Amino acid sequence: MERITLNTEVRDATGKSVAKKMRREGSIPGVIYREGRSQAIALNKREVVNFINASAGEQSIVDLAFSNGEKKIALLKEYQVDPASNELLHTDFFEVSMEEAITITVPVVTVGVAVGVKRDGGILQKLLREIEIECLPGRIPGHFEIDISKLEIGNSVHVSDIEVPEGVKVLSSLEDTVMSVIEPTKIEEPVAEEEEAEVAEGEEPEVEKKGKKEEEGQEEGAAEASKED
Repeated sequence: MERITLNTEVRDATGKSVAKKMRREGSIPGVIYREGRSQAIALNKREVVNFINASAGEQSIVDLAFSNGEKKIALLKEYQVDPASNELLHTDFFEVSMEEAITITVPVVTVGVAVGVKRDGGILQKLLREIEIECLPGRIPGHFEIDISKLEIGNSVHVSDIEVPEGVKVLSSLEDTVMSVIEPTKIEEPVAEEEEAEVAEGEEPEVEKKGKKEEEGQEEGAAEASKED
């Protein structure tokens, strides 16, 4: 992905009411971290949304351009989205130096369909979705790509099988399994056992009695809670 620039402002005011006002006015509140320090910032909402959509979860370096002429190189650390409206709420950036190696996790993506799944009905089990690495910011791969088309049932891909670019050191254990193809799960119907004793007519089984008591207790608790509210 091509490195982009995000217009940035330093902000002094913080708090929920300030953040809501910023979002109404087309800005997104954020924080940039560096060596234990943090600085509150404001970014153009449209630019940040476009950047997040374009990066599609990959690790990408950005230039934060401040109105006073200062520039900082950073990685998007995380962002928060409203679960109901899907609106972007907040962003966190991590300032980096192009001359200093950093530790970061990179996502793993698959290419193709495993033959053990397509032909034999197996199940692709993904055990590791990210790999931890160390490298200079300029050498960070957007993702690690694994071709799984030849995987048969019983086959696995380990961290050691991943092709790593020059200048990148893998920190995750090379023996860790990234994914494997397993046999489909067989669901066996339980065999009904004969009841040792019939429940007398008019009596309820003990489990149901207990369930009713618990339900009554829950209803009483809910009624008490509603009174307090």
